[in-house]
Amino acid sequence: MTNIPFRGTGIALITPFKIDGEIDWNALEKLIHFNIDNGVNYLVSLGTTGESVTLSIEEKKRVWEFTSKIVNGRIPLVAGIGGNNTAQLINTFKEFDIIGYDAILSVSPYYNKPSQEGIYHHFMKIAESSPLPIIIYNVPERTASTITAETILKLAKANEKFIGVKEASGNFAQCMQIVKDKPDGFLVISGDDITTLPMISFGMDGVISVVAQAFPKEFSEMVNESLSGNFLDARSLHFKLLDFMNLFFAEGSPAGVKAALHILGISENVVRLPLVPVSDDLYKKIKAANSAFSK
Repeated sequence: MTNIPFRGTGIALITPFKIDGEIDWNALEKLIHFNIDNGVNYLVSLGTTGESVTLSIEEKKRVWEFTSKIVNGRIPLVAGIGGNNTAQLINTFKEFDIIGYDAILSVSPYYNKPSQEGIYHHFMKIAESSPLPIIIYNVPERTASTITAETILKLAKANEKFIGVKEASGNFAQCMQIVKDKPDGFLVISGDDITTLPMISFGMDGVISVVAQAFPKEFSEMVNESLSGNFLDARSLHFKLLDFMNLFFAEGSPAGVKAALHILGISENVVRLPLVPVSDDLYKKIKAANSAFSK
C-alpha cells in the first residue's frame, strides 16, 4: 500500500466567495495560511465543503491551481474529484493538473443509487484512470447509498491505488469492521467531526474535518493527543470544541463554518444557492460560542 502521510487532521476547505458570489482568492489564501500555520496535516480542495457542485469546470481548475500554488508543498494536498457519471469522471482525471497534489478524494456515486456491484466497478474503473492514489469517500447522508464495509475492503484489496477511506457514515460497527479487516497501510479516516475521538480510540487514523478549519490548532491537538493514546487530554479538547461541532451543522454545511470564518475575519458569510447562510439566530449563537471559547 502506498505510504502517503494522511494521518492526523485533514481540512475540508471551504471555497470563500465575495459578496457578489465570485471566488474570493485573498480569503482562500488567508485560510490556507491560517490552517498550515496552526498545525494541520493536510488539506482537501473542493470536497463537499468546498461547494464543488456549484463551481464551473473552469472555476474548479483555477481553485486547484491556486491552492497548489499557495500551499507550495508545505503539507500534502488532496483534490476532491467525484461524481455519478463514471465516464465523465474519467475525462476529468485526464484534464486534471496533478502538480502539487498527492491524492484524490472521490465520493461514492450519488442520486443513481447503484448497487454494491455498481459502486465497486465504478471505483475500479476510476482507479484505472486516476493519476494519483485514491481515498474513497463514503457519505450516505448525501449520496443516498452506503458503501458497505465489505465493498470498501474488497476495493482496498483489489487495487493498491486505494489508500484509504473517508468514513462519514457515523456507523461505528461498519468502521470497526473496516479497521479490523483492512490491509496494512490502508487508512480509515473519520468524515464526522463529532465522532473523531471515539473512532480514533478503536484504530482510525484521524479526520477530514470541517470544524477544524476555524479552530485548526485546538482540533489538531485533540486529534494528535487521541492518536498518541492521551485520551484524557483529548477529551478535554473535544468538549471544548463540542458546541461548535453541533452548531456548525445545525442548518447545513458549510453555512455554519462560513459564519464562523466570517466572525474570525477570514472570509465573507456567503454561500451559493441552493445553499443559504445560517439564520441570524444561529449566527449569534456561533458568535457567542466563539467569544466564550476565546476567553
